[in-house]
Amino acid sequence: MSNGETRIGRYRWSICALLFCVITINYVDRQVIGVLKPVIAKDMRWSEVDYGNIVTAFQASYGVGLLVVGRWLDRVGTRKGMAIAIALWSVAAAFHSVARTVLAFILARAALGLAESAAYPGAVKSVAEWFPRQERALGVGILNAGANVGVLLTPIAGIMVAGMFGWRAAFLVTGLLGLLVLVAWLRMYRLPEDHPHIAGPERAHIVQDGEDGAGQPLGWAAALRQRQAWYFICGKFFTDPVWYLFLFWLPDFFSKTQGMNLFPTGQGSVFSTIGPALIGVYLLADVGSIAGGWLSSHLIQRGWSVNRARKTTLFIAALCALPLVSVASIGNAGVVVLLIGLGTAGHQAFSSNIFAMISDLYPRRAVATVAGMGGAAGAVGGILMAQATGWTLQLTGSYVPIVLYAGIAYLLAFAVIHLLVPNMEPAPL
Repeated sequence: MSNGETRIGRYRWSICALLFCVITINYVDRQVIGVLKPVIAKDMRWSEVDYGNIVTAFQASYGVGLLVVGRWLDRVGTRKGMAIAIALWSVAAAFHSVARTVLAFILARAALGLAESAAYPGAVKSVAEWFPRQERALGVGILNAGANVGVLLTPIAGIMVAGMFGWRAAFLVTGLLGLLVLVAWLRMYRLPEDHPHIAGPERAHIVQDGEDGAGQPLGWAAALRQRQAWYFICGKFFTDPVWYLFLFWLPDFFSKTQGMNLFPTGQGSVFSTIGPALIGVYLLADVGSIAGGWLSSHLIQRGWSVNRARKTTLFIAALCALPLVSVASIGNAGVVVLLIGLGTAGHQAFSSNIFAMISDLYPRRAVATVAGMGGAAGAVGGILMAQATGWTLQLTGSYVPIVLYAGIAYLLAFAVIHLLVPNMEPAPL
């Protein structure tokens, strides 16, 4: 921490750490079913289409929730709104432990998706409330890294708990962890102007861009008339399906294409089991999330325009994802883990910057609404990906067509974003 940073104060980074924990547990709760899918599917006798429908239930409710929750958060505020959401998704996660049928899992996933839809709009809105523009991409990058840490912790904790007490116990434990995060949220989070733990210099640093939260939240109809909102809607629609693919299908991909096992057998290389492979992938994704946020923030601090800094970082991230087109055809597990890790790093760098761009183009009072609309579009893309993956595997048994799209999605999204906001002019409100 620099001397200047020390003089200003750094409580906002404590808030960023809190947001990191919120996103981490959010991803643990949603990811545990993907990690344990080979065991649960065998025990429950699911078909590939059954699992695709269970994933779709989460995506559909998540998308519907995002359409509503963004405006709701802009109205009720982040502290109250996020507290309600964390409580609800923790209960929904624990409910998986008593599900006995495909329908019960569908209902549990739908409840989880609806509650978890508040996480990213609320977290991004919190960053806009607590950070000046030049620090926001880094702030989003750090909280976004929580997604990767969540996915890293899930194979460690989930597989360990499942191995000791059965897969149902893994859902119960993750639900209880969410309630601990809720306690931390209620103790720590306030708006900067109301918070007792920040001094005048840090408060002035936070509001240096001259923004405030005054005014009415942005309406959907008004947002849909603005290309500034469509950049995010399109960016999420094209790229979120790739993240959801790896989130829910990567353990199955490793099992089918690389012959990996869920539990250690005492034979083979470090990547002969799914857990270490997932850890390798998501460690690289963490690097991409923080590096992508740092790069555009660093370039802005060096005098680059916001437009040039964000777009350069997006293009580099898109190139990192391009090798994904080949991963279903490679027989070397170490190389596959490296390439998928590079692709997920690219996704997280891309995601950190398109989230930060919302607050470049909109005032704080509209951030959660736009984030929710884009997230809903991403959930629709995730539904299409879940159905396409389930049916493709059921009919052909091959991941090749699926990863072909995964590799080109980010260049496609980059081109559309640049066409929609070539100079990143702020939205007219």
